[in-house]
Amino acid sequence: MKYYRSTICILVLLFSCQNSENVTPNIEENRIDEVKVPKLNLEQANRLAELPLACVDTEYPNKLGQTLGGDEDLKSPQELHPTFFGCFDWHSAVHGHWSLVSLARQFPDLEKKIEINEWLLQSISKNNILNEVAYFNGTHNKSYERTYGWAWLLKLAEELHKWDHVVARKAEINLQPLTDLIVERYLEFLPKLNYPIRVGEHPNTAFGLSFAYDYAMTMGHSELKALIEKRAKDFYMNDKACPLDWEPSGFDFLSPCLEEAALMKRVLPKEEFKVWIDEFLPQLKSKSFEVETGKVSDRTDGKLVHLDGVNFSRAWSLNYIAKGLPEYEHLKNIANQHINYSLPSIIGDSYEGGHWLGSFAIYALNSVEN
Repeated sequence: MKYYRSTICILVLLFSCQNSENVTPNIEENRIDEVKVPKLNLEQANRLAELPLACVDTEYPNKLGQTLGGDEDLKSPQELHPTFFGCFDWHSAVHGHWSLVSLARQFPDLEKKIEINEWLLQSISKNNILNEVAYFNGTHNKSYERTYGWAWLLKLAEELHKWDHVVARKAEINLQPLTDLIVERYLEFLPKLNYPIRVGEHPNTAFGLSFAYDYAMTMGHSELKALIEKRAKDFYMNDKACPLDWEPSGFDFLSPCLEEAALMKRVLPKEEFKVWIDEFLPQLKSKSFEVETGKVSDRTDGKLVHLDGVNFSRAWSLNYIAKGLPEYEHLKNIANQHINYSLPSIIGDSYEGGHWLGSFAIYALNSVEN
């Protein structure tokens, strides 16, 4: 009998030890080391405004990215693109303009608000935009800036529409012919795209669809909205187990996995998205989920500095995924880590990063819920 009682005691002790070992990882799993929440305040906005102001009218250096049809196409950047000729390339000039509009809309007391308003009216003039439209209608330019530049153009149009200011109304009207053309290009192109482009740079399909979808939602453009919803489901609905640990590639500025997830969060009903994301990125739901920030080795290298961009774009994607989903609240902390890593480096940065990273920083900061 004594032997039987001893055996029972030993078994109870062993079972208790096993239970305590099983509990500890669960406690640790729910621990999150909070990091500083970055804020876009007036002081930060004044600093960030300097980046687009320094480049939107800086014509050279310039990467045109054009196809030459003859000697008549050999013109200066400003002749070819009288609105979007600065900031090294066309798309960066577009989101440089978006940066100025976004900051002016959010912070009416910006130090350089008069300079910004004057530039916007000068740059987004009726004649300038008609010349931009003429370029896109050229024989060799049907796919120009598809779809990264297209997406930022619609984001600019959306931001102008949201800004309740006389400058915004005039600029929005002037921009409308180019806005309409870009919408037409989306409507024409998306039905012909058989496979999504899953890279971490400009052609990424999910990014291009997300910004266009935001525009369609804001403007009530039902045709564009419905087409994007259909194509997003065609491309991504059956995707599973995205290899997030393959990211980032050497000079990504977008996360293919997270951009796709943020797009599907836009187009799917909440409960349907929750089922989809559990298959696509199941690790995101774990409170212990981590992803290392992209590390930049040389910010004077125009390609390597892309990794600051991947930190900002990861942040806005993670914040969008987490919005309204308490079980993914911990992703906001990871987004904050990514913003905090790259934000201090972009002010006073070399032109390789300064001509575009301000826009990414502003968009990422706008995604933070304070």
